[in-house]
Amino acid sequence: MSNDATTPVPDSPFRPEPGDRDLAPQFVLPLVVRIERAAPPPRTDALETAARAVLVMLGDERSTGDGAWARAMRDWQDARIRKVVRRARGAEWRRAEALPGITVTGKTAEVRVFPPVPLDGWPKDLARLQVSGTDLDDPEPPADADRSAPVLWINPDLDMSAGKAMAQAGHGAQLAWWELDDAARTAWREAGYPLAVRTPGPDHWRTLTTSGLPVVRDAGYTEIAPGSCTVVADHPALR
Repeated sequence: MSNDATTPVPDSPFRPEPGDRDLAPQFVLPLVVRIERAAPPPRTDALETAARAVLVMLGDERSTGDGAWARAMRDWQDARIRKVVRRARGAEWRRAEALPGITVTGKTAEVRVFPPVPLDGWPKDLARLQVSGTDLDDPEPPADADRSAPVLWINPDLDMSAGKAMAQAGHGAQLAWWELDDAARTAWREAGYPLAVRTPGPDHWRTLTTSGLPVVRDAGYTEIAPGSCTVVADHPALR
């Protein structure tokens, strides 16, 4: 599921209007979720694992300075921030694991994140994976979130596929990461990037969207209307 998030900040990679970033070469951060036919992961676990995978890639030493992935990460963040979630199982997953990247595991979910690639330059073993049809369910409602840890709140009024929601949760985690100072980033990384993804009630959602916390606004390329608020990133250090 391809997604581009926006927020109304001048010359931001998350904004609704075209800008200078649209003139730069466009890259995408690929994420692949493992969905075996007999044992798909719960939806919330997949969303949380995808969000942590984005943070793991952002915080990895190969993504900064003179690291092996640093140039690709800079090129990606200099343009629109795009993420694509695809699914794999069996031999597809094994081929994906053989490519440079990082596998992040949740309770049962597995998500592999790869360094950014050009929009038209996907490795063939990733390009052949399916984008649409990634839908998952929670067998039981998730427990209340621990508010002492970061929470990514999903818009309760939007009906998003699991792939779409995974990309949106990743956008929210990234916005929170950008807003934090170095000390808060280090603390989050050293703790293993704890977070929860939850859906608030309508009243709570309205409060969140006016709270000053980072808000993801979707560009509207797939599934939902342009400018829709999809996620609020609620990190304790930003409250």
